[in-house]
Amino acid sequence: MGMRYLVRKPRFCVLLVALLLSACASAPTFNASGVDHSLTPRDVATSPQPATGKHVQWGGIILSTTNLKDSTQVEVLAYPLDADARPQSDGNPLGRFILERAGYLEPATYAEGRQITAVGTVTGTRTGRVSDSDYNYPVITTRQLYLWPPGRGRDGVSVGGYIGFGVGGSANSDSDGGIGIGF
Repeated sequence: MGMRYLVRKPRFCVLLVALLLSACASAPTFNASGVDHSLTPRDVATSPQPATGKHVQWGGIILSTTNLKDSTQVEVLAYPLDADARPQSDGNPLGRFILERAGYLEPATYAEGRQITAVGTVTGTRTGRVSDSDYNYPVITTRQLYLWPPGRGRDGVSVGGYIGFGVGGSANSDSDGGIGIGF
């Protein structure tokens, strides 16, 4: 594919650039079958019995991560989720919850302030403390977990960065040139 072809086919170039950019913007896929979207952590904290055993999809900002012998507990301040299930921390908090995951999660990776989304089953509540107050934490056992990349804006688009585009050729008109795209 020579330079002349690319210059004569601008639609091809536009399609190529769009395809490359779309590969960078994909959202995670969650298995939300059977999820009760009406339940919030605050609802479950207030009335845990009817919610036990139900599937939920909750997300928010990590407050702490604790590794136990065979599992990890992550304390999360819940926020409403957008269409991609990303927590919208500019909204009002929906309460706190604890997610439990079998195995080890690295606390440096699952760090305070990171955004997380989980799909799991409500297993009950656990009493803890928030400052000097008792708090009834809903607990979910996760079947799916997604840690959102750091350094992203509210809409998931990277803040900053660059896009470069270059066209190259040769002094010899019989040889083909090249085209490059950088991100």
